[in-house]
Amino acid sequence: MSAPQISVVMPVYNVEAYIEEAIQSVLDQTFENFELIIVDDGGNDNSMAIAAAFSDDRIKIVRQENRGLAGARNTGIANSSAPLVALLDSDDRWHQDKLLLHYVHMRASPDVGVSYSGSQLIDANGVPMRVAMRPKLTGITPRDVLCRNPVGNGSAPVLRREALNAAVSPHPQDPDRLCWFNEDFRQSEDIELWVRLSAVHGVKFEGIEGLLTEYRIIRNALSASVVKQYNTWTQMLAIAKEQAPELIAEHGETARAYQLRYLARRAVQLGDSELAHAFFKRAMDADPKIFMEEPKRTAVTWAAVQAVRLVGQDRFRKLMKPYLKAAA
Repeated sequence: MSAPQISVVMPVYNVEAYIEEAIQSVLDQTFENFELIIVDDGGNDNSMAIAAAFSDDRIKIVRQENRGLAGARNTGIANSSAPLVALLDSDDRWHQDKLLLHYVHMRASPDVGVSYSGSQLIDANGVPMRVAMRPKLTGITPRDVLCRNPVGNGSAPVLRREALNAAVSPHPQDPDRLCWFNEDFRQSEDIELWVRLSAVHGVKFEGIEGLLTEYRIIRNALSASVVKQYNTWTQMLAIAKEQAPELIAEHGETARAYQLRYLARRAVQLGDSELAHAFFKRAMDADPKIFMEEPKRTAVTWAAVQAVRLVGQDRFRKLMKPYLKAAA
């Protein structure tokens, strides 16, 4: 078989309920010239037994002690060989034409360093929700990446290797190991890298039409996880301020407002009315201009915050069931 043109990196940690679907969605791709690097991140369930049961010469399994998602992605990239690198989390799935369409896009546009597409949200059972990520596709600026993260999730991008390598550095405690993602992060590691690529290294981001990733929303009933997500996002902003101070000085508070608005919606989904209200209020305090920039989405978020406060968690979840399926 000829050398692979795309390396697919799939970190795995305790996802036995979903990993078979994720792997099968790669093997079902209409573009066949890829390698699939599955990184065992030291889990303790049946995930790797399921992965090992697949018989395909394009699959390569790499094992390591647990380092988290960023560390597993770094290990996968370090063990990859193709000029293009695609990321797929092991609880998500791809449309069968995803790799083909990104390959064509990047062959036709050699100046694009990161290609991405929209995503269909699915629930824990794999049922499509009436929600999708339809990001801005062209004319992407560092402000767009910082404030709105058009890539959307870690299973959406295909990256050119030379673009990735613009941001590579040795691990601070282990110089023999290379890092693209910052392993200090257990959340927000993707947006930290996207901002670094765009704002510091001038990498061009561009999207293509279609909902080519199926991004799984697994309900997590812990409001603390949403607070932790905001804390790690704030850590990302602090690092970005050191690396791209002019960008953060001009757009940092706008980015904070958008992030807080997003987390308000997450808190609504969890049924935590007080946290949702606090996040939304802080979003408006950070930069009320987001109401003018995105009036419909901001108004819908405000209405949802008020609704969950008014009707209560259980009633609101029932009302949202047709939209959020098992994620409600």
